[in-house]
Amino acid sequence: MPLMTLGLSHHTTPIELRERMAFAEADLPDALARLRALEGVDEAAILSTCNRTEIMVVSPRLSEGALLAWWQGDRSVAPLHPQHVYRHIDQKCVEHTLAVAAGLDSMVLGEPQILGQMKQSFAIANEAASLGPVLSRLFQHAFAVAKQVRSQTDIGAHPVSVAYASVQMAKRIYEDLSQQTALLVGAGEMITLVGRYLQQQGVKQIIVANRSLERADALAAEIGGTAITLDGLAQALPGADLVVSSTAARDAVIRYDAMRQAVKQRRRKPVFMIDLAVPRDIEPRIGDLPDVYLYTIDDLRHVVAENMKLREGAALQAKALITEQAQVFVHWLDARDAGDTLRALRDNAARQRDEVLAKALRRLDGGEPADQVLRYLADSLTNKLLHAPVSRLGRASRIEQSLLLDATRRLFALDGGRLPPVDEGTDREA
Repeated sequence: MPLMTLGLSHHTTPIELRERMAFAEADLPDALARLRALEGVDEAAILSTCNRTEIMVVSPRLSEGALLAWWQGDRSVAPLHPQHVYRHIDQKCVEHTLAVAAGLDSMVLGEPQILGQMKQSFAIANEAASLGPVLSRLFQHAFAVAKQVRSQTDIGAHPVSVAYASVQMAKRIYEDLSQQTALLVGAGEMITLVGRYLQQQGVKQIIVANRSLERADALAAEIGGTAITLDGLAQALPGADLVVSSTAARDAVIRYDAMRQAVKQRRRKPVFMIDLAVPRDIEPRIGDLPDVYLYTIDDLRHVVAENMKLREGAALQAKALITEQAQVFVHWLDARDAGDTLRALRDNAARQRDEVLAKALRRLDGGEPADQVLRYLADSLTNKLLHAPVSRLGRASRIEQSLLLDATRRLFALDGGRLPPVDEGTDREA
């Protein structure tokens, strides 16, 4: 059963395109329903984060082009350049999924946040009833392998992540964070990590702004900060030396006009801003304001690159483990597909047997001699069982025919090999 992943990520696509092709978490159930409505899609899941959006399907018939056309149409985006989109089929799809879950494809090698995001995508797809036996097992296998990678290698030994990189970059701007006020916009996992790192660095004051005051209060209590709602952003911006934003908002939450007023009130005092959201939380033209240093998630690549070397040795071990575990899953998938095919073969043979047997019984009831009916039964059943394969062999191209003939000789022991004896007590089992 063909597995396919179609995706784009920070490796292939700039942030301007990633944010347009992304799916908000609240939109995923409806998007999955639209995806499952495509002809030939048996199972589907969507993973959409700041750094990547990936669509996974199980479909014996859907083409890459049809899936990409649906995605572009659903997001109302003009056709993408081929270099922006990657495709993985069957075993490569499995290997890619395991690598993503283990953090081997992340901007920060080995970062654990992607695993939580994958678990959330799995939960949403499961709730939307868009999963089946193949994707459900693949997700569960990926989660187990990610845990195995972290326990058997040093991939997570060094505290490097996008959140960590954000704080490292802030330390380059401000030598002493203990004299600075930080404004954190959002209260999700990314902002929580940033807040913890800032607390460890002894930042002077932390303000947490979030749509839900309850969640802002919870995070502020954990990291020793104060909480406000997004309505209080305009009042908080003038006093903020460091602004880090990561929400799930569809539109910018920090607007140009509000920031322009804040800059005036700061009287030439610089402000360092990091936008970790996709779509972006901070209007891009804010970066043109005097004394504003605005960075997006893509700008963190340089800081991340310095820390990447720390994990490269462990990554080699992790990749070997992933290759091995991908084979385990593919073997399960092959066995499952073989079982389905063998059951279909037996069911087809049984239907043809029953048809011929019914006709033979009618002949006996009509008084036809038993030996003639037996000969009819044997000849008819032989012809029926062989009709489809013989017909397909005759119509096959030269290359296909060569492959099919070789398979036929092996399947029916026509090459001199011996078939195992038939156990008449069990030969009816699937």
